[in-house]
Amino acid sequence: MKNILLVDDDLQVRTMFGLALRRNGYQVLEAASGAEALALARQHLPDLILTDIHMPGGDGATLLHDIRRDPELRSKQVVLMTGRPDLVTPRKGMEEGADDFLVKPISLDALLSCVRARFGRASINWRVEDETVAKLKSLVPSNLPHECFTPLTGIIGLIEILLEDSNFSPTEITDIYKDIHMSALRLHRTLRNYLLILDLQTAQQVPLVELLPSPLVEARIQDGILEALSINKRYEDISTELNAIPLFVKPDDLVRLVEELVDNACKFSRQGTPVVVKLEPNGVLTVTDHGRGMTDNEIKSIGAFKQFDRKKHEQQGLGLGLVLVHKLVSQCHAEFSLTSQPGTGTEAKIIFSLVKPT
Repeated sequence: MKNILLVDDDLQVRTMFGLALRRNGYQVLEAASGAEALALARQHLPDLILTDIHMPGGDGATLLHDIRRDPELRSKQVVLMTGRPDLVTPRKGMEEGADDFLVKPISLDALLSCVRARFGRASINWRVEDETVAKLKSLVPSNLPHECFTPLTGIIGLIEILLEDSNFSPTEITDIYKDIHMSALRLHRTLRNYLLILDLQTAQQVPLVELLPSPLVEARIQDGILEALSINKRYEDISTELNAIPLFVKPDDLVRLVEELVDNACKFSRQGTPVVVKLEPNGVLTVTDHGRGMTDNEIKSIGAFKQFDRKKHEQQGLGLGLVLVHKLVSQCHAEFSLTSQPGTGTEAKIIFSLVKPT
């Protein structure tokens, strides 16, 4: 018997949907918040999770994020439900890792049709590790990072939307194509970082770093900012204070460092809040945001990064970007640190050497 976790803070909705699902042969667990649902999901490992998005005590979007980070739950199918499609669109839901999206009011026929379709596709679901994925994993020194699968599910989900519904306007189709392209860019960047980390990890020696002239320093910093903003689209939130100084760093490494730190700042702060990039005369580069901040445990685990530990980073919610920053900082004989206060923001700092490293 298939096991479904139904998550909604509305008791009437849970009662109605739960009764319909049970009458059709499904076993149903119920939760009134994302936090309660996550605990039940970890205990019972349901086959499918149906969750409302807007709930007190832990919303559905946070629940989806936590599920995709959990090694035991990340392969589970998740269907988002909302009565506010103006706030969360199906395309956005797919990009965040949802398998399907239902807009309230939801008829029982629509609900059951969605559930049957999800279970019908479970055998070919892209998250299930089949023989092809196993062969792919055997070709690389470590497992593919989990971060690959979030943009991949966006691509697959959006293409499914196009295949299943032919009533979109030309403008809507263009928007979907843009979202597919954005997800593809994220996937490309994740794989690029993954392979770069592997290259750095297997390098026989640390290369010598030459002095990068001040005009090129500023240009490469701007390049890194633009790379991050090409995905995050927060052009109005970024401000820079760059002093014209030379740095001991490879040009491409500086681009990647700035890109990852700005992307991390955008990822952990809301649209409309400032992200500031500074280069001080003493060679200190800082990227500051006003987001949710990081806990002491998260910062300690970042500071302890010595090896490429995929499972650890997934569990901490820390992606490949900060791992890559640590590797590149080591390459140019600089120092990296994070200071953060939960609910206030985070400052990432790189201290470059002003004398030639030996």
